[in-house]
This record gives sequence, structure tokens and C-alpha cells, in this order.
Amino acid sequence: MLLDTSPTFVLNDEPASQASESLAPLSLGTPDDAQLLDAYSNTVIGVIDRVGQAVVKLDIRKGGKPAGSGSGVILSPDGLVLTNSHVAQGTPRVSVQTQDGHHFDARLIGDDPDTDLALVHIEQPVNLTAARLGNSSLLRRGQVAVAIGNPLGFEATVTSGVISALGRSLRAKSGRLIDDVIQTDAALNPGNSGGPLVSTLGEVIGINTAVIMGAQGICFAVASNTASFVMGQLIRHGHVRRASIGIAAQQAMIARRVQLSAGVDQPAGVMISAAEIGQPAESAGLLMGDIIVALDGQKVSAVDDLIRLLNEECIGRSTRFDVLRNGKLRSFEVTPKERRGS
Repeated sequence: MLLDTSPTFVLNDEPASQASESLAPLSLGTPDDAQLLDAYSNTVIGVIDRVGQAVVKLDIRKGGKPAGSGSGVILSPDGLVLTNSHVAQGTPRVSVQTQDGHHFDARLIGDDPDTDLALVHIEQPVNLTAARLGNSSLLRRGQVAVAIGNPLGFEATVTSGVISALGRSLRAKSGRLIDDVIQTDAALNPGNSGGPLVSTLGEVIGINTAVIMGAQGICFAVASNTASFVMGQLIRHGHVRRASIGIAAQQAMIARRVQLSAGVDQPAGVMISAAEIGQPAESAGLLMGDIIVALDGQKVSAVDDLIRLLNEECIGRSTRFDVLRNGKLRSFEVTPKERRGS
């Protein structure tokens, strides 16, 4: 994309005296301004000093050929590295390069395409500088954020900006919505993926994951609280445990008259378009055409709601599903099982 960087001239009919004032040399600012600028610079420098050595480059090979690269962040001295699922690409082995130029072999511990996160572990005995995950629930819009990574192959690149928005949702390649995504204007480019978004306290508050092509200053990171949960699941199970009831479903609108007669105060639910034989939904009596409106009292208005609510806590536990069948509200007890291939 080509950007027009030619200067823009504005003509006006200012009197000569005013024109002379407008052409006066620009002030370089007061000493206080300089001190503020130095304070900001020193803050960013401090972040890099604390976290920079924990940022690594990952090289992926498939069939003996280079298949891509990205960034990652070391989160334990013995070599646990968190990155993006789309960086790791599910490969069992990756190459890790630290900031000081050392190369290590690493194996994939676990991969979660649903949150675009993956965890790898360096195989050699190491004692590396590690970063710390912060609490993303404490973040505020306008807070300074620093991104570190290897954009377009330029290693150890630093960009800074602010947190533009919180609580965004982003569609993963698996089709599932990633909740609680951080939006930032800290510049990201291909190669930044998997690198950390860092607060001024030197804590990792997000894992950089995506940019909107064609837009400027709209970049996204998976929140650190999500990353912490996923990392724990990958260490314990090698994958993130999620529940399934064995249905295919789609959003369905609920007619106003049906809402009134059934006592439902939502305009949409999730209609079962197929129920697998022998799976939890079919075994519990749910039928094709039923419209799910709530799960354990929590509203279900779209398929994403149902996917989000079918979490690890539902596995093996009797869960109430409120559904509309022939315009009448009915309840069923369903015991979800663990979803495979997650």
C-alpha cells in the first residue's frame, strides 16, 4: 500500500503580521516538556530492560523446509515459551533463538487454535530470563503498552502505544470467538505474532495475535488472563478441556408472539439442526428443531454463547438446558462430555 507523504499546504488570507507570527520558529518546548518526554522514554527503556531478554524468535520447519517464523515470550527459566497457535502451526518441533543469538530446539507442549495460543518447551537444560504474566482485568483504556517482537524478520523490535479498547472479541481460525481481546495501537506486523504486549510495570498483559490489514493502529492481543488459563491447561492436559453435547446448531430468531407466550425475553436462540445419536444431547431427549435459549440460567442467543458456556466445568456435570419446542419452554438435564480434538 502506497501512502501519500507529500506535505499538505493550507492557504489563507492572514494579515502580514499574523502570517509572520505563523511562520515563526516552532518552540522546542519548556524544560518540563523535555522532562516529561524523558520520563516516557525512560519508562519504555525500563520495560525493555526487564522483558526484552525474555522475547525470542521462533522458526518453523515442515518437511525439512522453512514454513514460517514468529515471536514468543519465555515464561519460566527452564524454557517454557508462549506463542501463537498460528505461529507454531502444530509442528512437534520448533527452533528458538534468544536475543543473545543462542539457538535451541524446542518441542510443542500443547496447541489451542481456539485462542490462538501454543506452548513450547526448550529441550536443553537452560536457566533463562523469564517474563511475568500480569492481571489483564486491571487494565484501563489509554494505558501505555509496549510490543516486542520480530516483525518482518527485524529481530528485537520495539513499538509503543496505548491500550485502545478492552473486551474485544476476535474470530480464531478455528471459527471460535476469542473473548476478552485487547486492542492496541502499538504497531504490529507479520512476525510480531506470539510476542508480548507489556505494561509499564514490565508485566506481560497480552500475547500479540493479529492486525487488520489495510487499517492503521488497530492491532490485537490475547489478554494475559486468558493466556494464563490456557497455559495451565496445556501444561496439565496438553490441550484445553472444553465440553460438547454432540449437536450441529445455528442461530434462530424467536417470534415476538412466541417470546410472550413462552415467557422468553430474548429475540434469538440456538436451534439444533442435527443431534448425533448416542451423544449427550440426543441421550437427554433434545431434538432437531429445538431452540436452546439458556444453559444453567445463562442466556444463549447465538452459537458463540453456547460454545463459550460449554467450558471445562460442564464436563461430566448435569447441566440444565432451557429450550423452546413447538413454542413452549421446556427444560432438559444434559451431561456434556469432553470435546475431542480441541
